[in-house]
Amino acid sequence: MDFVKPTIEYAELAPLLIVLGGACLGVLAEAFLPRERRRLVQVLLTAVVLLAALATTIWVATDLDEVADGAARGLLTAGGTIVVDGPTVYLWGLVLLLSLGGVALFAERRLEGGVSAFAGQAAALPGTDAEREVSTRGWEHTEIYPLMLFAVGGMMLFPASNDLLTMFVALEVLSLPLYLLCGLARRRRLLSQEAALKYFLLGAFSSGFFLYGVALVYGFAGSMEFAAIAEAVRNDTANQGLLLVGMGMLAVGLLFKVGAVPFHGWTPDVYQGAPTPLTAFMSAATKVAAFGALLRLFYVAFGADRWSWQPMMWVIAILTMLVGAIVAVAQTDVKRMLAYSSIAHTGFLLTGVLGVQASGELAEGQVTSLQAVLFYLATYGVATLGAFAVVTLVRDSNGEATQFDRWAGLGRRSPWLAGAFGLYLLSMAGIPLTAGFVGKWAVFTVAMSAGAWPVVLTAIASSIIAVFFYVRYIRIMFFAEPQGAAGAAPGELASVTTPSLLTSATIAAGVVATVVLGVVPGPVLDLAARAGDFIR
Repeated sequence: MDFVKPTIEYAELAPLLIVLGGACLGVLAEAFLPRERRRLVQVLLTAVVLLAALATTIWVATDLDEVADGAARGLLTAGGTIVVDGPTVYLWGLVLLLSLGGVALFAERRLEGGVSAFAGQAAALPGTDAEREVSTRGWEHTEIYPLMLFAVGGMMLFPASNDLLTMFVALEVLSLPLYLLCGLARRRRLLSQEAALKYFLLGAFSSGFFLYGVALVYGFAGSMEFAAIAEAVRNDTANQGLLLVGMGMLAVGLLFKVGAVPFHGWTPDVYQGAPTPLTAFMSAATKVAAFGALLRLFYVAFGADRWSWQPMMWVIAILTMLVGAIVAVAQTDVKRMLAYSSIAHTGFLLTGVLGVQASGELAEGQVTSLQAVLFYLATYGVATLGAFAVVTLVRDSNGEATQFDRWAGLGRRSPWLAGAFGLYLLSMAGIPLTAGFVGKWAVFTVAMSAGAWPVVLTAIASSIIAVFFYVRYIRIMFFAEPQGAAGAAPGELASVTTPSLLTSATIAAGVVATVVLGVVPGPVLDLAARAGDFIR
């Protein structure tokens, strides 16, 4: 066999290369810069890298428009292991926008009295003299910024992968930095470290399932490339059992990353224990990347065998929506409530995955399943990032106040912030004139077009249940009397800490996007439509 030199289109891969290159520069900055100068350099470097990658992504998108017209446009590069097409570029842009908001929250220092929400020294045991000395000096782990860039690089590679091995590498590149970051909370260190350990152990198991699925599918198809797998699925009927088992194990690895039932157990504990800026970034950007990878795998590689995997997705979507919505009702911690809300939204997104895949099967004017899910990811990402950003500002004497009773009367003490949080909750509930309503309408419509009406009915019922706990928070903030307000000790009632411009801009941008996407969704829907389909 002759070796064929792979061709690499560096220009089209520029956004990914910029992010990974910036992460490497961040590591060098940690090695050679004095400690007192690292934070400013790392924050500026991370922001510049993400902005440069975003600008390059826009250029790549326009270049794809010029190169080809039609439903599917793009190119294969790096020996066919990476694909740059319309959905890839859309997901890259969305991940980078959400990552910019994440950087702003990471860099916030005013809320903790001049230090960030991340631990000053992870090796210092909680409550020891070493930790107190580190806090007094104002030290912090500036390694969080290159770790974040590596995670972003993995998130960008994940939906762009065109073979199973590259997808596994991307899965690990995005996951390993998140495992580390989850254990670096400045407050509630033991809870944070417990969350990191749970996330790491369960993530390792899910990666093992994914890798075993890779081996089985390779044994079935004789190749790891999606096009070859799709060809084998269409033509090979002798090894159907091997295909189904391998497909199921690959699904376990991907459904774990999106937090679908029954692989959701890590979500509430990790969301609660991780530093809230990381929770905001992780909950929004990771789901975008993971759903992009799931869509590409099941639409491109296994699209010809959808009658085998769609019944499984029906069951998982129904269970995910019901469990997320019902268990969220019983939560008394805002971060855990948002975690179970995230699980329910995973079910809504899976409802969209069950829709019609090809535009030729739909009436004129209808959207495909891919377009609906892409739009929903934008609405969900904006709302969840903004909601967790608000949570970072509500504090008492012990730090972040996440218990229900601490939020009582918050709308009177800080009406603007409570109003922003209420808007995010209404969007998650799918109330008209918010982005969430249009997103749910899109995924429900495509699922109905494909005949998945039991899943849609379950989604509507879950949305009604979800309205209860979302509106309950709004009632607590604006209409409930603070418990123990008369003669209460300072710190018992939560107050809003004045943030810097970074967090304020993130929340304000989220509010504007939530309203605009709800009132004028056309431009983003058109953008999702122009992204076209995955190239095969």
